[in-house]
Amino acid sequence: MSVKQISDLIGLNVSRETFERLERFASLFQKWAATINLVAPSTVGNMWLRHIADSAQIYKIAPGPKRWIDLGSGGGFPGVITAILQTESGNGWVDLVESNHKKASFLRTALTETGARGSVHAIRIEDAAKKLLECDAISARALADLDQLLAFAEPWALRNPALRCYFHKGRDYQAEIDKARGRWVFDLLIHRSAIEPDSVILELAGVTRRVQTVSGVE
Repeated sequence: MSVKQISDLIGLNVSRETFERLERFASLFQKWAATINLVAPSTVGNMWLRHIADSAQIYKIAPGPKRWIDLGSGGGFPGVITAILQTESGNGWVDLVESNHKKASFLRTALTETGARGSVHAIRIEDAAKKLLECDAISARALADLDQLLAFAEPWALRNPALRCYFHKGRDYQAEIDKARGRWVFDLLIHRSAIEPDSVILELAGVTRRVQTVSGVE
């Protein structure tokens, strides 16, 4: 895949240096995925489109240096891709949270060998807020339903009212939104995926838990 092709897929102007970082990541991913279940095996062959370009959409929506926390980073999507794309600016950082130690080892190797701006924390998501105190944005992909994701994000939202969350979601996203609104208040923007026709990226701000009375009525 050429620089122009990946730039067209992502919708961003990707420099030769950034493209080489993405290529290096792709090579490492293929090597590690042969022995560790980083993503669904059926999607490995279409990694550039299904995973790299899809993950890069978050950076297109929210460009520029930011302090990110990527929850349940798994195979590096979108956390490592965001870290690579931020590297050109020489600013910003991505904290990748992944409790699986084998996957965390892969993520550390990927960040080191690509020179991406990020670090890995092999801890449970529920414990991450005690260690990682501040962030501007939170991302997650193929991790949990929206209600659970907002519960994970709540400690950071309480500390930073300007926090924004970016969550990849599939075709059933509306049902997840409806369920989450029963427990949470939030502002929402829905970004249609340029890669997966039925998928979206949910951008949420102003996340707060609904105050309920004893009877359960707000």
